[in-house]
Amino acid sequence: MCGIVGYIGSRDATTVVVQGLQRLEYRGYDSAGVAIYDQTAGLQIRRSTGKLENLQRRLIAEPARGAIGIGHTRWATHGGVTEANAHPHRDASGAIVVIQNGIVENYLELKGRLIELGYQFTSQTDTEVIAHLIGHYYQSCRDLTTATRQTLRELRGGNAIVAFCIHEPDTLVAARLGNAGGIAIGLGDNEHFIASDIPAILDYTRNLIFLEDRDVAVVRRHELTITRLDGTPAQRPVHTISWDPVAAAKGDYRHFMQKEIDEQPRALMDALRGRIDQESGRVELEDLRLSDSDLRRIERIYIAACGTAWHAGLVAKFMIEHLARVRVEVDYASEFRYRDPILQRDGERDALLLAITQSGETVDTLAAMEEARAQGTPSVAIVNAIGSQAARLADGGALYLHAGPEIGVASTKAFTSMLAVAYLFALKLAQARGTLSPIQIREHLQALIELPGKAAQTIEQTTPLCVELAERHYHASNALYLGRQINYPIALEGALKLKEISYIHAEGYPAGEMKHGPIALIDEGLPVICIATRDHIYEKMISNVEQVRARHGQVIAIGHIGDSLLASKANAMIEVPATLPFLQPILNVIPLQIFAYHVAVLRGCDVDQPRNLAKSVTVE
Repeated sequence: MCGIVGYIGSRDATTVVVQGLQRLEYRGYDSAGVAIYDQTAGLQIRRSTGKLENLQRRLIAEPARGAIGIGHTRWATHGGVTEANAHPHRDASGAIVVIQNGIVENYLELKGRLIELGYQFTSQTDTEVIAHLIGHYYQSCRDLTTATRQTLRELRGGNAIVAFCIHEPDTLVAARLGNAGGIAIGLGDNEHFIASDIPAILDYTRNLIFLEDRDVAVVRRHELTITRLDGTPAQRPVHTISWDPVAAAKGDYRHFMQKEIDEQPRALMDALRGRIDQESGRVELEDLRLSDSDLRRIERIYIAACGTAWHAGLVAKFMIEHLARVRVEVDYASEFRYRDPILQRDGERDALLLAITQSGETVDTLAAMEEARAQGTPSVAIVNAIGSQAARLADGGALYLHAGPEIGVASTKAFTSMLAVAYLFALKLAQARGTLSPIQIREHLQALIELPGKAAQTIEQTTPLCVELAERHYHASNALYLGRQINYPIALEGALKLKEISYIHAEGYPAGEMKHGPIALIDEGLPVICIATRDHIYEKMISNVEQVRARHGQVIAIGHIGDSLLASKANAMIEVPATLPFLQPILNVIPLQIFAYHVAVLRGCDVDQPRNLAKSVTVE
């Protein structure tokens, strides 16, 4: 997955597609490829690993010409970085080519079925499953759009797809399932453009249509038709995008924070790309410079972070200790070096510092890394900004989030991506230390693969109620957030989101400690957000909810879909999908972000740039 560009018209398609891919290089990628068609030259596929310049050199040596084409920059999710795994992928006949962003959650099942039917695979990717399925259905219907529809109905997970068939040389078919990143179609004069992100085609048009979930577009030079997956017609508005790069990046959203909340399914997929091998049940973190033997020696991990990243560190503690059985301490980076920490025991080198930072430039976190270096302790950074100081200081390697630019000061997609990468790191530790078998790890990887789709479901299904609750409570002066165990940090994060963008005082608290003070605050005017998804302390959390209700607090519960017991005890219940307990916080925090956003909007606050706050704190 990563970047998609398509073109049909009278221009040189290779130029349009490659230039568009250049505009998407900021997303990161490990290979690139194009498929260009000309009636004389036929279908010309060029693929290369590494940077786009490698593909460009290949195109100089082996030119591809034509007026219709598709291109893709890939960052591996299934299969390593090889030319065979690069997009585009062909069906068995070689007539159909496909590019894709997303993850096919059920690809092993589909691949097994196709192998039984006699299909042979030349790559390790889930994308090739899509190509073979479209080709399989095309044999009977001889219509690319119909074959693509039939294929889409079988795919689980968020996917954005563009397909082309040499037997229909005037047609591109583009489709979007779920939230695997967008598909924008640019409108030109007897030409059309397709892209996964706006900058790729702004040089040619600023009139764009955005596909919605389950939209299928048939794109021809003189015609664009959009229907739903079931074939019913769909009308999508034309958006005129400003040439201003900031406005273009914001797209049709009112605020960057709103956009970044919606980008979380894609960001989660990007956090997974190239790091999981579902078939073997292994996690591969190529940027980690510590060997398995190094990981086996680790007996203590110190996590240093600030603000939202500190909350991510608290969640990571639960993940690492449970999955890898390594003891973890979590420090505010601003306090870490001043407590004169003892990182290593005499004569031992069995500790690790894990620094978590979105920007990679937070001065307190960098100081903690310097302290670790001074004591001979290696550090690993979980960081979003490529090439940042934290990434350079991390002698044990930098695990990038690949969440893309986060403009809003209040972190959303970077936070959930931190949790996903921390989970991968915990699994990598467990793999090296033998605390989980490949079969057990495969179960976790399947849950991770399903997570982006569940995040998209959470956004779609919880937003209306979050808006309603924001309208009900935006005049509040205080709010209390309660959670237990791994969801206590999510209570802290939910409270932080509300206070930093709406300026309402909010406090996150471990629910079991409520009776030791905060219970005195509860009355009929206090909204109390209780995170009570089903886990091993669910009954305890139900008891805490009852204690709040007994004192007339206004309980807003976060619970699993269909939990009638919790719903009966709360004033309002926000339902989220269920996943593995140590991944559940990623879904639980999303409605808290949405609620805070809409409260802030109703209060007339500057959501993206709250007063007195900066995106990166580079001074003490």
